Amino acid sequence: MLRGAHAISLDSKGRLAIPTRFRDWLRDESDGQLVCTIDLCDPCLLLYPLGEWEEVERRLRSLSSMNPAERRVQRLLLGHASECELDNNGRLLLPAPLRLHAGLDKKVMLVGQLNKFELWDEARWLQRVQDDIKDFAQDDGASSERLRDFSL
Repeated sequence: MLRGAHAISLDSKGRLAIPTRFRDWLRDESDGQLVCTIDLCDPCLLLYPLGEWEEVERRLRSLSSMNPAERRVQRLLLGHASECELDNNGRLLLPAPLRLHAGLDKKVMLVGQLNKFELWDEARWLQRVQDDIKDFAQDDGASSERLRDFSL
């Protein structure tokens, strides 16, 4: 289970060090193999352990290449998908086009989302959190049937 928000740094080559608490799990779960792609809704990247990505690919394969909206999703997610591998020091090299898409520079947030990570520019992440808190307080979750009964 991938959870929590972790401040990390990109080095000059575009590598980021995965926090130690996730390294062994990722090596056991996916032999250190991950896939990174763009997020379709936010200026961030999605980083999947290989097994989770294979499930995404299975779902993408079921979409129609004849339907323009479905083909657009396939093109964006698969066209930007890049295989990444943990090195011996627990680092991943993020391709330059993906870093550019998400505006990643030096300060990055690695945010666990159950089956994947989101990678955000730190300033954009902090703004997103503030916006999400404000938006949630305004609609109180009423816009989603599933959130109406959700409590902690």
